[in-house]
Amino acid sequence: MICLVFEYVVIKPIVIDINNINEASLPSNFFESNYMFYNPKSGHKLPHDPFKAIVAPRPIGWISSIDKEKNVNLAPYSFFNAISDNPPMVMFSITGIKKNENSLKDTLKNITDTKCFVVNIVSKELLNQMNETSGNYSKETDEFILSKLEKSNCVNIDVPRVKKSPASLECKLYKIVELPGLRNNMIIGKVIGVHIDDKYLQKGIFDVLTFNPVARMGYKDYTMINTKFELERPK
Repeated sequence: MICLVFEYVVIKPIVIDINNINEASLPSNFFESNYMFYNPKSGHKLPHDPFKAIVAPRPIGWISSIDKEKNVNLAPYSFFNAISDNPPMVMFSITGIKKNENSLKDTLKNITDTKCFVVNIVSKELLNQMNETSGNYSKETDEFILSKLEKSNCVNIDVPRVKKSPASLECKLYKIVELPGLRNNMIIGKVIGVHIDDKYLQKGIFDVLTFNPVARMGYKDYTMINTKFELERPK
């Protein structure tokens, strides 16, 4: 007769409140030795915040808008992306306030008032002019004129678009979401009109390699797309 004896070991799970982590209280082997960890609330102890360098590259939404008095504004935002395709919708976030004025940024105020805006795509050719429009200007300043950009009319909304942009999206405001932090707002728009420059269409495909779209990295870094490849999904 064979008798088998089993020993039961109770393993106590580590329960962590992710909203109130005290790094000093964690087990010594909790972190891998070759990885850094930090709580954003506690600080990163690096020369510069790495967050935007980690979430990169990010496409740039070059947003044109107007106010009630028809003053035109054009400014780039790198917290930008498409969020659905049926219907086509986009979002971008505006952080902080206007320097020296303690007021809403012109783009946010304009869209709040007029309920529409245009997303202009930034090509390699437009890089320097895009950067020039990122300055802190008065609401009366027309960044199109400042950066010597030609305007073109939209079809569905009374907002100018950047004529040399490879593509522009006419958008109606869907929702503004107030986010945690100092004046952080996410603007969600429904795309109601699409403009594409014919010279960037290759055999019916909008080919990014023909204009090299610019994207934002972390710190003061930018990049651009100059290569691509296809990848089939598993069936």
